[in-house]
Amino acid sequence: MTPSLTQLDHLVLTVRDIDATVAFYTRVLGMTSARFTAADGTTRWALKFGRQKINLHAAAAPFEPKAGSIQPGSADLCFLSDTGLADWQRHFADLAVDVLDGPVQRTGAAGPILSIYIRDPDGNLIEVSNAL
Repeated sequence: MTPSLTQLDHLVLTVRDIDATVAFYTRVLGMTSARFTAADGTTRWALKFGRQKINLHAAAAPFEPKAGSIQPGSADLCFLSDTGLADWQRHFADLAVDVLDGPVQRTGAAGPILSIYIRDPDGNLIEVSNAL
């Protein structure tokens, strides 16, 4: 029997500035920040939303193990929301966050989605989507 996976527990973003990243994801995307102590005793930061977590690693202070080629701004992330995209667009406009594209129809993991795109402080592409 081939082993199988059930869900994504967390992902890691390598960032230039932890404080700027935490501020953006909490203020702009409504995530919560959480400080935690890693197994090696260091204090690290994560962003939480729903049952998901994004761990933040500072590019200037990498630790092992890490991805083979760490680079701030190389991620392309899609987040699903029950909030309508028109509300997101107003929210982004209120915060002076540029919408790069959308609404445009895309294909998500579970089927069709409608998406808008922004960038985080490192230039990562952030897609906010509604399931169709």
